[in-house]
Amino acid sequence: MTAQKMTIPGGEVTIIGEPNNINYFINTDLVPDSEANVVNRTSTVRAHTRRQYAKDPTAINVSQSNRTWLFDPGRRNGSAIPGNPFILDDGTEKRQFHYTGNFIDLHAFMVGEAAMDLTLYSQSAAYSITAAAQG
Repeated sequence: MTAQKMTIPGGEVTIIGEPNNINYFINTDLVPDSEANVVNRTSTVRAHTRRQYAKDPTAINVSQSNRTWLFDPGRRNGSAIPGNPFILDDGTEKRQFHYTGNFIDLHAFMVGEAAMDLTLYSQSAAYSITAAAQG
């Protein structure tokens, strides 16, 4: 699998990582953004002129048309992973993820959704989180 972008409920923080890894640590499974929101988008291209080749003395007219493309909100360009890193460790499994948004919101989400007692490591500190009640 590859790292995918998942938005936590509330929409302020996104977690970038493998869905199975993050879902191991939380009660409510997160779904990658690209699975739910991939859509075709359309735009209109105005009528214009263009040359058929370099130094063509006469331009041709191109009529107005529509373009359709695939829009994927979870898509990344290149191999860099956006955001800041954080680590989740329950004593058995230790996984690293990245997040965008406020760390306070990520911490609040983990406090409410932790499936087991774990440690949340940010770039500057470690936080002990107890398991949240299921249901």
